[in-house]
Amino acid sequence: MSQDEYTPPASPLSDEEQQRALDSSPRGTWAILFIYGIIFILMWLYFWYGLFVPAGSVK
Repeated sequence: MSQDEYTPPASPLSDEEQQRALDSSPRGTWAILFIYGIIFILMWLYFWYGLFVPAGSVK
């Protein structure tokens, strides 16, 4: 084999398992995105109702 040729290592997954993994949605990524979204909303509500509103209007 020359240096220009590359053969990837054999996958431990069968062809069917590989195709199923590629066709499925990234559930873990969506779960993390959902958690970060909830945290963002909760922090925004805390800053708005916990800090800005109680401080009153600009004088």
